[in-house]
Amino acid sequence: MAKAAKRTGRSETRQVAALPWRRGDAGLEILMITSRETRRWVIPKGGRMAGKTDAEAAAQEALEEAGIHGPIGATTIGHFRYAKIVRNGDLRRHVVAVYPMEVVLQLGDWPEAHQRDRRWMTPEAAADSVHESDLAALIRDFAATLPSD
Repeated sequence: MAKAAKRTGRSETRQVAALPWRRGDAGLEILMITSRETRRWVIPKGGRMAGKTDAEAAAQEALEEAGIHGPIGATTIGHFRYAKIVRNGDLRRHVVAVYPMEVVLQLGDWPEAHQRDRRWMTPEAAADSVHESDLAALIRDFAATLPSD
């Protein structure tokens, strides 16, 4: 009988995210928010939630972090990875499942309004603003595959 391989490192933390989009006067736009600590441009994301599907958890994060509502896709449009140094100095790796969210309501005040900025961007500007190359590719691919009206 073969011996089971032992894990040599910590597994990736699974998270969920919303890719907020709308059709503006200039065409497709993506809503980007700043992270709380580094102020880098990101999309709303967070941990999976007990009692919610991953898509529902992504919608909840979008409400809390960006103050937006709208229908969210039930199926992921892809994943991206990032690493973050946590309080104890360890490097924690994350893999994030991304769900598209068509924004139909944008609140003037929301739970993290005092901690984050938000900005509508063209898909190209949004892709150029992120540090994760696989998230940039995901944004570009989403924009290319979304049917035009």
